[in-house]
Amino acid sequence: MNFIHLIDYAGTFAFAISGIRLASAKKFDWFGAYVVGLVTAIGGGTIRDLLLNVTPFWMLQPSYLIVTALALFSVIVLGKYLIKLNNTFFIFDAIGLGLFVVVGIEKSLSAGFPFWVVIMMGTITGSAGGVIRDILINEVPLIFRKDIYALACVIGGLVFYACFQLEVSPTITQIVSASSIIITRILAVKYHISVPVLKGSDED
Repeated sequence: MNFIHLIDYAGTFAFAISGIRLASAKKFDWFGAYVVGLVTAIGGGTIRDLLLNVTPFWMLQPSYLIVTALALFSVIVLGKYLIKLNNTFFIFDAIGLGLFVVVGIEKSLSAGFPFWVVIMMGTITGSAGGVIRDILINEVPLIFRKDIYALACVIGGLVFYACFQLEVSPTITQIVSASSIIITRILAVKYHISVPVLKGSDED
C-alpha cells in the first residue's frame, strides 16, 4: 500500500466520521447514519470517476465500505465524546477535505489531464460528497454558503501545482497540498474570513 492509498483511506474515515456526526445530530438510526457517512466519503470520488470515464473506485474493492463501517463503530463506541464535541464535525471535515483533494488530483493527473482539469477534479473529489451529505440531512450545502470551502480546495490545487513545477518529491507535495487546505479552512473559520455574499435586489 503506497502513501496515496493511506491518504485515501484516512480521508474516507475522516469524511465518514463527519457525515455520521451530523446524522447523529439529526437523530438518524445506525443504518441511516452509515448511508450518510458512506455518501459523504464516496460521493465526490464517484462523480470524479464518472467524469473521468472510469469505474467508480468503491466498486472495485469493498475496503471503502469497511472503512465507513469502522467510522460508524467508532462513533457508536466513542459517541459520548465525539458527538458532544462541537468541533468534531469541523475537524474531521477539514481533514477529509484536504486529503480527498490530493487523492482527486493524483488520480486525474495520472489519467493525463491538464492541470486546470486536475484542480477541478480535486475540488469535486473534496467537496461534492459534502454537498450530497448536506442535501440528505436537509441542510443548505456548505459549499454554497459564504464559508471558504471549495476555494480552499482550489488553493490546495494551486499549491500542488507549484510543488509539481518545482519538482518537489510526490510525498511532500501531497502533504503540503493537503495541509494548505486544512490550514486555510481552520484560519478562515478562526478569523471569520469568508467569500462576499451576492446581494439580490432590495425588497420593497
